Amino acid sequence: MTEQESLLPGFDDDFPAPDALHSHGPARVIAMSNQKGGVGKTTTTINLAAALAEYGRKVLVIDFDPQGAASAGLGVNAREMDRTIYNELIAAKPDITKIIVPTGVPNLDIAPANIDLSAAEIVLINEVAREQALSRVLRPVMDVYDLIIIDCQPSLGLLTVNALTAAHGVIIPLEAEYFAMRGVALLTEQIDRVQDRLNPRLQLDGVLLTMIDLRTLHSREVMASVREGFGDKVYSTYIARTVKFPDATIAAQPITQYAPNHPGAQAYRRLAREIIYRGQCA
Repeated sequence: MTEQESLLPGFDDDFPAPDALHSHGPARVIAMSNQKGGVGKTTTTINLAAALAEYGRKVLVIDFDPQGAASAGLGVNAREMDRTIYNELIAAKPDITKIIVPTGVPNLDIAPANIDLSAAEIVLINEVAREQALSRVLRPVMDVYDLIIIDCQPSLGLLTVNALTAAHGVIIPLEAEYFAMRGVALLTEQIDRVQDRLNPRLQLDGVLLTMIDLRTLHSREVMASVREGFGDKVYSTYIARTVKFPDATIAAQPITQYAPNHPGAQAYRRLAREIIYRGQCA
């Protein structure tokens, strides 16, 4: 821990390496959500999933963004696939096992998405229990995985409501920038509404500060403000800004594989340990 880090409120010592698992499931479902784009949501989904997989957790990523960035970032060309998460959402009898693709990371699978998913909100709008479509899709694999991470699109529409209805918890990646903070209130209001009307078990797991540059006063002030506002809901771990993340994306690998010794990889491993330590994953 650097001298600067030691001065940050909420930053504490490292978390212990987790014990090995002797069996898998039932899964805890986490929605990675922020209606603002460009805050590190997909980067966090990919790299957190890969880090948890390194620790022996069996993880499934649900790409729930029509841009398909999580699929591409894990080396899956969803644009050429005939069947994706969209087809399971609208199917009378969905079978998610038909679309799950193993990645290059042991213990990590993905249910890919492509531009077809953009039509889902229109197709689902007249369906009975349309908010629960994803919950129904995930049901058959809940006992297979330890964690299912849903990479939500940057929106508060029906797809995001589906993700929140299916989830046990929400992680909000938040760029250390004042304008990024302004939209968090809308998301927390949406979480409260879904909790009240559709999914009483839903909770805010935590806020993850991303794109941090400790050299700037702005970053440090935003970090302090977020920690003051959200208290212990802010993860002690934060993700620093680095060009290695886009480089890893271009290579279609998580940073834990692309640059395993880089501080960015170490940060996501630390986040994985913190999430396990907090009881948000087995």
